Amino acid sequence: MKIQLIHSFEDLISVENLLLAWQEFKKGKRKRIDVGEFGIGLMDNTLELHSDLLNHTYKHGSYQAFNVCDPKPRNIHKATVRDRVLHRAVYRILYPFFEKVFISYSFSCRNEKGTYRALNRFREFAYEVSQNNTRTCWVLKCDIRKFFANIDHEILLNILRERISDEKIIWILKEIIESFSGFRSEIGLPLGNLTSQLFANIYMNEFDQFVKHKLCVKHYIRYADDFIFMSRDKKQLGSILNSVDGFLKSNLKLELHPKKIYIKTLNSGIDFLGWINFFDHRVLRTSTKRRMFRNLATNSRQESLSSYLGLLRHGNAFKLRSMLGC
Repeated sequence: MKIQLIHSFEDLISVENLLLAWQEFKKGKRKRIDVGEFGIGLMDNTLELHSDLLNHTYKHGSYQAFNVCDPKPRNIHKATVRDRVLHRAVYRILYPFFEKVFISYSFSCRNEKGTYRALNRFREFAYEVSQNNTRTCWVLKCDIRKFFANIDHEILLNILRERISDEKIIWILKEIIESFSGFRSEIGLPLGNLTSQLFANIYMNEFDQFVKHKLCVKHYIRYADDFIFMSRDKKQLGSILNSVDGFLKSNLKLELHPKKIYIKTLNSGIDFLGWINFFDHRVLRTSTKRRMFRNLATNSRQESLSSYLGLLRHGNAFKLRSMLGC
Protein backbone atom coordinates (compact mmCIF):
# COMPACT_ATOMS: atom_id res chain seq x y z
CA MET A 1 0.00 0.00 0.00
CA LYS A 2 1.28 3.46 -0.87
CA ILE A 3 2.14 5.76 2.02
CA GLN A 4 -0.68 8.12 2.94
CA LEU A 5 -0.81 11.81 3.81
CA ILE A 6 -1.23 12.06 7.59
CA HIS A 7 -2.49 15.66 7.67
CA SER A 8 -6.23 16.19 7.96
CA PHE A 9 -8.68 18.56 6.31
CA GLU A 10 -8.74 20.53 9.57
CA ASP A 11 -4.95 20.94 9.44
CA LEU A 12 -5.11 22.29 5.91
CA ILE A 13 -7.91 24.82 6.44
CA SER A 14 -6.87 25.92 9.94
CA VAL A 15 -6.65 29.66 10.51
CA GLU A 16 -3.03 29.14 11.56
CA ASN A 17 -2.13 27.46 8.26
CA LEU A 18 -3.98 30.11 6.25
CA LEU A 19 -2.15 32.92 8.08
CA LEU A 20 1.20 31.22 7.58
CA ALA A 21 0.32 30.81 3.90
CA TRP A 22 -0.44 34.55 3.72
CA GLN A 23 2.94 35.41 5.28
CA GLU A 24 4.72 33.34 2.64
CA PHE A 25 2.52 34.51 -0.22
CA LYS A 26 2.90 38.26 0.37
CA LYS A 27 6.71 38.29 0.16
CA GLY A 28 7.76 40.57 -2.69
CA LYS A 29 4.15 41.52 -3.44
CA ARG A 30 3.42 44.20 -0.83
CA LYS A 31 3.14 47.02 -3.40
CA ARG A 32 0.46 45.27 -5.48
CA ILE A 33 -2.99 46.77 -5.02
CA ASP A 34 -4.93 43.51 -4.71
CA VAL A 35 -2.43 42.10 -2.20
CA GLY A 36 -2.59 45.32 -0.16
CA GLU A 37 -6.39 45.24 -0.09
CA PHE A 38 -6.43 41.66 1.17
CA GLY A 39 -3.84 42.55 3.83
CA ILE A 40 -5.84 45.53 5.13
CA GLY A 41 -8.72 43.22 6.08
CA LEU A 42 -6.48 40.24 6.75
CA MET A 43 -8.29 38.66 9.72
CA ASP A 44 -11.76 39.19 8.26
CA ASN A 45 -10.65 37.81 4.88
CA THR A 46 -8.89 34.83 6.49
CA LEU A 47 -11.81 33.95 8.74
CA GLU A 48 -14.22 34.21 5.82
CA LEU A 49 -12.04 31.89 3.72
CA HIS A 50 -11.77 29.47 6.65
CA SER A 51 -15.55 29.50 7.13
CA ASP A 52 -16.25 28.89 3.44
CA LEU A 53 -13.85 25.94 3.43
CA LEU A 54 -15.21 24.52 6.67
CA ASN A 55 -18.81 24.72 5.42
CA HIS A 56 -17.93 23.52 1.91
CA THR A 57 -19.27 26.74 0.38
CA TYR A 58 -15.90 27.76 -1.05
CA LYS A 59 -15.83 28.36 -4.81
CA HIS A 60 -12.64 29.10 -6.69
CA GLY A 61 -12.73 32.44 -8.49
CA SER A 62 -11.95 33.29 -12.11
CA TYR A 63 -8.54 33.97 -13.63
CA GLN A 64 -6.93 37.04 -15.14
CA ALA A 65 -5.08 36.08 -18.33
CA PHE A 66 -2.00 37.77 -19.77
CA ASN A 67 0.92 36.84 -22.04
CA VAL A 68 4.64 36.74 -21.30
CA CYS A 69 7.73 35.77 -23.31
CA ASP A 70 9.74 33.29 -21.25
CA PRO A 71 11.48 33.03 -23.77
CA LYS A 72 8.67 31.77 -26.01
CA PRO A 73 5.16 33.27 -25.70
CA ARG A 74 3.18 31.81 -22.81
CA ASN A 75 -0.37 32.43 -21.65
CA ILE A 76 -0.39 32.98 -17.88
CA HIS A 77 -3.53 32.82 -15.75
CA LYS A 78 -3.51 34.61 -12.39
CA ALA A 79 -6.03 33.72 -9.68
CA THR A 80 -7.38 36.14 -7.08
CA VAL A 81 -5.36 36.80 -3.92
CA ARG A 82 -7.90 34.85 -1.84
CA ASP A 83 -7.47 31.79 -4.07
CA ARG A 84 -3.70 32.12 -4.18
CA VAL A 85 -3.54 32.19 -0.38
CA LEU A 86 -5.44 28.89 -0.40
CA HIS A 87 -3.03 27.53 -3.05
CA ARG A 88 -0.15 28.36 -0.72
CA ALA A 89 -1.94 26.71 2.23
CA VAL A 90 -2.43 23.54 0.15
CA TYR A 91 1.20 23.64 -0.97
CA ARG A 92 2.42 23.96 2.64
CA ILE A 93 0.69 20.69 3.54
CA LEU A 94 1.17 18.66 0.36
CA TYR A 95 4.68 19.55 -0.82
CA PRO A 96 6.64 18.15 2.17
CA PHE A 97 4.74 14.87 1.86
CA PHE A 98 5.11 14.42 -1.90
CA GLU A 99 8.75 15.53 -1.81
CA LYS A 100 9.46 12.23 -0.03
CA VAL A 101 7.71 10.34 -2.83
CA PHE A 102 9.50 11.95 -5.80
CA ILE A 103 12.63 10.37 -7.27
CA SER A 104 15.94 12.20 -6.89
CA TYR A 105 16.40 12.77 -10.64
CA SER A 106 13.35 15.04 -11.02
CA PHE A 107 14.61 18.62 -10.74
CA SER A 108 11.81 21.07 -11.56
CA CYS A 109 10.13 23.21 -8.86
CA ARG A 110 11.69 21.40 -5.90
CA ASN A 111 13.69 22.66 -2.95
CA GLU A 112 17.46 22.22 -3.36
CA LYS A 113 17.02 21.10 -6.97
CA GLY A 114 16.63 23.38 -10.02
CA THR A 115 18.20 23.91 -13.44
CA TYR A 116 21.87 23.94 -12.50
CA ARG A 117 21.71 20.87 -10.30
CA ALA A 118 20.05 19.10 -13.25
CA LEU A 119 22.87 20.26 -15.55
CA ASN A 120 25.50 19.09 -13.07
CA ARG A 121 23.81 15.69 -12.80
CA PHE A 122 23.85 15.57 -16.62
CA ARG A 123 27.62 16.05 -16.50
CA GLU A 124 28.03 13.33 -13.84
CA PHE A 125 26.03 10.90 -15.96
CA ALA A 126 28.07 11.85 -19.03
CA TYR A 127 31.28 10.85 -17.23
CA GLU A 128 29.75 7.56 -16.07
CA VAL A 129 28.19 6.44 -19.35
CA SER A 130 31.10 7.51 -21.57
CA GLN A 131 33.60 6.08 -19.07
CA ASN A 132 35.51 9.35 -18.97
CA ASN A 133 34.94 9.95 -22.70
CA THR A 134 36.44 6.63 -23.78
CA ARG A 135 33.14 5.17 -25.00
CA THR A 136 30.41 6.60 -27.23
CA CYS A 137 27.56 8.00 -25.15
CA TRP A 138 24.16 8.19 -26.82
CA VAL A 139 21.48 10.55 -25.53
CA LEU A 140 17.73 10.33 -26.06
CA LYS A 141 16.02 13.67 -25.48
CA CYS A 142 12.23 14.08 -25.35
CA ASP A 143 9.70 16.82 -24.73
CA ILE A 144 5.96 16.53 -24.07
CA ARG A 145 3.59 18.37 -26.38
CA LYS A 146 1.67 21.16 -24.56
CA PHE A 147 2.29 19.56 -21.19
CA PHE A 148 0.31 21.76 -18.79
CA ALA A 149 -2.55 22.16 -21.25
CA ASN A 150 -2.96 18.37 -21.53
CA ILE A 151 -2.90 17.26 -17.90
CA ASP A 152 -6.08 15.24 -17.43
CA HIS A 153 -8.12 16.24 -14.35
CA GLU A 154 -9.61 12.81 -13.69
CA ILE A 155 -6.24 11.04 -13.91
CA LEU A 156 -4.64 13.62 -11.62
CA LEU A 157 -7.40 13.31 -9.03
CA ASN A 158 -7.14 9.51 -9.09
CA ILE A 159 -3.38 9.77 -8.49
CA LEU A 160 -4.02 12.12 -5.56
CA ARG A 161 -6.63 9.76 -4.09
CA GLU A 162 -4.03 6.98 -3.95
CA ARG A 163 -2.09 9.07 -1.43
CA ILE A 164 -4.84 11.13 0.24
CA SER A 165 -7.69 9.27 1.95
CA ASP A 166 -9.45 12.36 3.33
CA GLU A 167 -12.19 13.13 0.79
CA LYS A 168 -12.60 16.63 2.21
CA ILE A 169 -9.03 17.44 1.14
CA ILE A 170 -9.77 15.89 -2.23
CA TRP A 171 -12.78 18.24 -2.48
CA ILE A 172 -10.48 21.27 -2.09
CA LEU A 173 -7.99 19.90 -4.62
CA LYS A 174 -10.77 19.15 -7.07
CA GLU A 175 -12.11 22.70 -6.69
CA ILE A 176 -8.67 24.09 -7.55
CA ILE A 177 -7.95 21.66 -10.39
CA GLU A 178 -11.35 22.05 -12.04
CA SER A 179 -11.28 25.85 -11.73
CA PHE A 180 -9.39 25.89 -15.02
CA SER A 181 -9.67 24.07 -18.33
CA GLY A 182 -7.44 24.51 -21.33
CA PHE A 183 -8.52 24.13 -24.92
CA ARG A 184 -11.10 21.46 -23.97
CA SER A 185 -13.03 20.73 -20.77
CA GLU A 186 -11.68 18.65 -17.89
CA ILE A 187 -8.12 19.07 -19.02
CA GLY A 188 -5.26 21.47 -18.37
CA LEU A 189 -3.62 23.33 -15.48
CA PRO A 190 -2.95 27.08 -15.52
CA LEU A 191 0.58 28.41 -15.77
CA GLY A 192 0.70 30.77 -12.82
CA ASN A 193 -0.75 28.71 -9.97
CA LEU A 194 1.72 27.52 -7.33
CA THR A 195 -0.32 24.35 -7.07
CA SER A 196 0.08 23.69 -10.80
CA GLN A 197 3.83 23.18 -10.34
CA LEU A 198 3.21 20.65 -7.58
CA PHE A 199 0.37 18.88 -9.40
CA ALA A 200 2.54 18.60 -12.52
CA ASN A 201 5.30 16.88 -10.55
CA ILE A 202 2.77 14.56 -8.89
CA TYR A 203 1.35 13.72 -12.33
CA MET A 204 4.77 13.06 -13.87
CA ASN A 205 5.95 11.11 -10.82
CA GLU A 206 3.89 8.25 -12.25
CA PHE A 207 6.16 8.37 -15.29
CA ASP A 208 9.32 8.74 -13.16
CA GLN A 209 8.41 5.62 -11.18
CA PHE A 210 7.75 3.72 -14.41
CA VAL A 211 11.17 4.71 -15.76
CA LYS A 212 13.05 3.79 -12.59
CA HIS A 213 11.19 0.64 -11.52
CA LYS A 214 9.71 -0.85 -14.71
CA LEU A 215 12.27 0.18 -17.32
CA CYS A 216 15.05 0.13 -14.68
CA VAL A 217 16.84 3.04 -16.33
CA LYS A 218 19.63 4.53 -14.24
CA HIS A 219 20.75 7.48 -16.35
CA TYR A 220 17.57 9.51 -16.57
CA ILE A 221 16.92 13.20 -15.78
CA ARG A 222 13.63 15.08 -15.90
CA TYR A 223 12.99 18.80 -15.64
CA ALA A 224 9.23 19.50 -15.98
CA ASP A 225 8.29 18.10 -19.42
CA ASP A 226 11.90 17.92 -20.65
CA PHE A 227 13.76 14.65 -20.06
CA ILE A 228 16.80 12.73 -21.24
CA PHE A 229 18.15 9.18 -21.14
CA MET A 230 21.81 8.19 -21.61
CA SER A 231 23.22 4.86 -22.77
CA ARG A 232 26.14 3.35 -24.65
CA ASP A 233 23.58 1.29 -26.60
CA LYS A 234 21.68 3.27 -29.24
CA LYS A 235 19.22 0.41 -29.83
CA GLN A 236 18.35 0.36 -26.14
CA LEU A 237 17.36 4.03 -26.34
CA GLY A 238 15.12 3.23 -29.32
CA SER A 239 13.38 0.57 -27.24
CA ILE A 240 13.06 3.00 -24.30
CA LEU A 241 11.48 5.57 -26.61
CA ASN A 242 8.77 3.11 -27.67
CA SER A 243 8.02 2.19 -24.04
CA VAL A 244 7.96 5.84 -22.95
CA ASP A 245 5.63 6.84 -25.76
CA GLY A 246 3.25 3.99 -24.96
CA PHE A 247 3.15 4.72 -21.21
CA LEU A 248 2.55 8.45 -21.63
CA LYS A 249 -0.30 7.87 -24.07
CA SER A 250 -2.06 5.05 -22.22
CA ASN A 251 -1.51 6.09 -18.60
CA LEU A 252 -1.30 9.89 -18.63
CA LYS A 253 -2.93 10.84 -21.96
CA LEU A 254 0.17 12.81 -22.94
CA GLU A 255 2.03 12.84 -26.25
CA LEU A 256 5.68 13.39 -27.07
CA HIS A 257 6.43 16.39 -29.28
CA PRO A 258 7.49 14.74 -32.57
CA LYS A 259 9.80 17.62 -33.51
CA LYS A 260 11.59 17.59 -30.16
CA ILE A 261 12.69 13.96 -30.03
CA TYR A 262 16.19 12.92 -31.03
CA ILE A 263 18.88 10.35 -30.35
CA LYS A 264 22.41 11.65 -30.88
CA THR A 265 25.89 11.33 -29.45
CA LEU A 266 27.00 13.40 -26.49
CA ASN A 267 30.02 14.68 -28.43
CA SER A 268 27.73 16.24 -31.03
CA GLY A 269 26.24 18.50 -28.33
CA ILE A 270 22.95 18.04 -26.44
CA ASP A 271 20.56 20.99 -26.21
CA PHE A 272 19.19 20.72 -22.67
CA LEU A 273 17.92 23.42 -20.29
CA GLY A 274 19.23 26.38 -22.26
CA TRP A 275 22.76 25.06 -22.79
CA ILE A 276 24.49 22.92 -25.40
CA ASN A 277 26.06 20.18 -23.29
CA PHE A 278 29.21 18.26 -24.16
CA PHE A 279 31.29 15.74 -22.23
CA ASP A 280 33.42 18.22 -20.29
CA HIS A 281 31.84 21.62 -20.92
CA ARG A 282 28.65 23.45 -21.89
CA VAL A 283 28.06 26.54 -24.03
CA LEU A 284 25.09 28.88 -24.06
CA ARG A 285 22.42 28.13 -26.64
CA THR A 286 22.63 30.59 -29.57
CA SER A 287 19.01 31.73 -29.18
CA THR A 288 19.60 32.40 -25.47
CA LYS A 289 22.74 34.38 -26.30
CA ARG A 290 20.91 36.54 -28.83
CA ARG A 291 18.04 37.16 -26.43
CA MET A 292 20.48 38.17 -23.70
CA PHE A 293 22.16 40.84 -25.85
CA ARG A 294 18.81 42.03 -27.20
CA ASN A 295 17.41 42.44 -23.69
CA LEU A 296 20.52 44.21 -22.39
CA ALA A 297 20.35 46.64 -25.30
CA THR A 298 16.95 47.84 -24.09
CA ASN A 299 17.46 47.26 -20.36
CA SER A 300 20.99 47.94 -19.13
CA ARG A 301 20.14 48.11 -15.42
CA GLN A 302 22.65 46.53 -13.05
CA GLU A 303 20.05 44.00 -11.90
CA SER A 304 19.64 42.65 -15.43
CA LEU A 305 23.40 42.53 -16.02
CA SER A 306 23.96 40.73 -12.70
CA SER A 307 21.26 38.21 -13.57
CA TYR A 308 22.91 37.32 -16.88
CA LEU A 309 26.36 37.18 -15.30
CA GLY A 310 24.93 34.70 -12.79
CA LEU A 311 23.64 32.62 -15.69
CA LEU A 312 27.00 32.67 -17.49
CA ARG A 313 28.89 31.44 -14.44
CA HIS A 314 27.35 28.01 -14.94
CA GLY A 315 29.04 27.31 -18.29
CA ASN A 316 31.98 28.01 -20.55
CA ALA A 317 31.24 31.66 -21.31
CA PHE A 318 34.51 33.58 -20.75
CA LYS A 319 34.19 35.43 -24.07
CA LEU A 320 30.58 36.36 -23.38
CA ARG A 321 31.47 37.72 -19.95
CA SER A 322 34.27 39.73 -21.55
CA MET A 323 31.82 41.17 -24.07
CA LEU A 324 29.70 42.31 -21.13
CA GLY A 325 32.74 44.05 -19.64
CA CYS A 326 33.31 41.54 -16.82
